[in-house]
Amino acid sequence: KELLSLKEAQERHFQIDWSGYRPPRPNFTGLRTWDDYDLSEISRFIDWTPFFASWELKGKYPEILKDDVVGEIAGSLYRDAQALLQCIIEGEWLKANAVIGLFPANSVGDDIELYLAEDQKNGQTTVHTLRQQMAKSAGRYNLALADFIAPQEFGVTDYLGAFAVTAGIGLPAVVERFEADQDDYHVILAKSLADRLAEAFAELLHKRVRKEFWAYAPDEDLENGALVAEKYRGIRPAPGYPACPDHTEKQIIFDLLDVTANTTISLTENYAMLPAASVSGFYFSHPKSHYFGVGRLGRDQIRDYAARKGVKTAEIERWLAQNLAYST
Repeated sequence: KELLSLKEAQERHFQIDWSGYRPPRPNFTGLRTWDDYDLSEISRFIDWTPFFASWELKGKYPEILKDDVVGEIAGSLYRDAQALLQCIIEGEWLKANAVIGLFPANSVGDDIELYLAEDQKNGQTTVHTLRQQMAKSAGRYNLALADFIAPQEFGVTDYLGAFAVTAGIGLPAVVERFEADQDDYHVILAKSLADRLAEAFAELLHKRVRKEFWAYAPDEDLENGALVAEKYRGIRPAPGYPACPDHTEKQIIFDLLDVTANTTISLTENYAMLPAASVSGFYFSHPKSHYFGVGRLGRDQIRDYAARKGVKTAEIERWLAQNLAYST
């Protein structure tokens, strides 16, 4: 598709009337951590549809259990998963840790600056966002995540959150036990459940952020299905996903939240998280914030983005190879 120049795309940024908006102030700023969170509570937030998809069974839960084609095998898998999940919870086979942070913030161009203090004089770190460059019809915007944070020039303090959670602590020992019995089925099942618990933990904490910690939706009362369908206010995009495809932004989160010290989650040199059953990302509160895909990016934006991050263009081209609209 035809691309706009970065300048043209920035001129078509998402429009929010910041003069009439007062960003909700969190009940605290800084960090909050959890060690060995209750797995039973986490399990109530599991989205089972991706669980079946990971086993190459297509269908939405719970309807998949009655499907004419895959219903029988899906039902058997689900019963096995429930039995193993009960063992994991009762035996405390896995441990779930988390850290979240809420910070004063403002957008500056396509970047988001986070501050130590409300007076905006002490800069703490910068989150770098990417902007859609595809040509769109009139009235449609070229989005960047920075569009959902109040611009610095308005003089209004906004806020940005970040999080990192894991439910994979102890998984290697679980896998080792099943491998000793040559039980490959339960090895895969345990890994699948750990992944689902990590995603459920992210869902649970995001709900608590909305209702308790940031408290911009204190009266929210959504069932699990509505949470899965993202009917709530705000978003939690993760580095590596369509709205922010640059995995290296995970380092910002890890430094900001001191993730390894607070959760034991670590980053590999390729920005994969260990344990693998871990999730990290950002919290946005604006009612108009929504998910989107950045799509293809032009050379002008890649150079601008590299300069903002203070790295070589070739390094960004390597990390964003799947998004490049040109050959290197």
